[in-house]
Amino acid sequence: MARVIFKSVPDMSKARNRLEKPKTIRDDVFVPENVKKFAEGRSYFVHTYGCQGNVRDEEVMGGYFEKAGFTKAASEEEADLVIINTCAVRENAEEKIYGEIGKFKKKHQADKNFTLGVCGCMMQEENAAKKIMESYPYVNLIFGTHNIPNILNLLSEHLDKKKDLVDVVSFAGNITENLPSTRLDKYKAFVNITYGCDKFCTYCIVPYTRGRERSRAKEDVLAECKQLVEEGYQEITLLGQNVNSYGKDFHDGTSFATILEEVAKLGIPRLRFMTSHPWDFSDEMLDVIAKYPNIMKCIHLPVQSGSTSMLRRMGRRYTRESYLDLVNRIRTKIPGCALTTDIIVGFPNETDEEFEDTLSLCEDVKYDAAFTFIYSPRKGTPAAAMEDNVSEQKKHERFDRLLKVVEAGVVFHSSLMVGKTYDVLVDGPSKKDPEVLSGYTESNKLINFRGPASLKGTIVKVKVTEDHAFSMIGELA
Repeated sequence: MARVIFKSVPDMSKARNRLEKPKTIRDDVFVPENVKKFAEGRSYFVHTYGCQGNVRDEEVMGGYFEKAGFTKAASEEEADLVIINTCAVRENAEEKIYGEIGKFKKKHQADKNFTLGVCGCMMQEENAAKKIMESYPYVNLIFGTHNIPNILNLLSEHLDKKKDLVDVVSFAGNITENLPSTRLDKYKAFVNITYGCDKFCTYCIVPYTRGRERSRAKEDVLAECKQLVEEGYQEITLLGQNVNSYGKDFHDGTSFATILEEVAKLGIPRLRFMTSHPWDFSDEMLDVIAKYPNIMKCIHLPVQSGSTSMLRRMGRRYTRESYLDLVNRIRTKIPGCALTTDIIVGFPNETDEEFEDTLSLCEDVKYDAAFTFIYSPRKGTPAAAMEDNVSEQKKHERFDRLLKVVEAGVVFHSSLMVGKTYDVLVDGPSKKDPEVLSGYTESNKLINFRGPASLKGTIVKVKVTEDHAFSMIGELA
């Protein structure tokens, strides 16, 4: 494959490495001259799959491209430069990526200047980049999650050498500040406070695709949030693969409760965070959440399984009993706090008893919402090497049973909302009916109601009139 330059390729063994004292890079954005010239009159589009972290990566890539002179296209069909930003958490997400890449063959044939890149978590997996370059010769750039700050230099090298490039750095050590950003929403913003994860749950690919845990300096986080407040943003979500382990790598007593309180003091109307790990959830955090009314009383607390033996095999570091104790402490200190979760069904060798433990925990907790998944093996993780004696049929049967229990919890909480009035941050007109507005309550429940489009981006009071379980109907109070 002489057309391809492999600058670096993923190595999952290197991804486990840690740099004890990461550098913080604050260089200004440099745009190579050939990229400036290429960008003239051209547009870009980033198609993102996956989590909020991937969405934030899209915003940063958009910032780099617009610094170079590209404009954002309305769709990928209209764009001269397309980046497919991938997810690797589940196998079916990867299958979608291959179909997405295939769509651009005709565009490549019709326009030799069309540029196609593939990036993100999936590219951090061993052999993924090689497979794509062999199967899709019209892909021009492949880069990983740690290469985004170098995206304009990669494009420059591609243009200069007229070669396709693969550059996927496995070992992430440094933190880049002063990242350009094109926010996708004018009222809600994501702010990274940590990158990577140190937990290494046996089923999870994230520590390999995002690297070891690194916390941003408190001053940098606060400066970014302060600017968002000054720009009129109504909601900030602090992001991290394990957001509540923030500051552990500083070894100076800084904690997530510290940064959460400092951001709350900036006066943002709504403050959220995700995702929390039960093992790192402290009483100090609970006290801060309870103290500040602008911290939303809605906590995403992934349980994954209700069985202690299963949690041990998953490497989750807590037990069923300690998780339920945390739930009790949350609901005692923060009455009415909404709880959402993630649950995996069909982890290798899950017994009937272990599954029943998950069902009973869901019945006890009554989650406001839950993201449920059938286990998907990720190559390179310890769980992928485990032999599994549970049939696919049984896994799907268990999944269907779990959905019914989860839905009962959702219905329980939704039914209590009818007749009550809630503060709703208005996202704008509904996709189904332009005369209907939609927005989310503090507990992240979607409400549809009639009102003028001018309310977009404001927080209004809405009385719930109908319960539709997963969304509500209301009227302006």
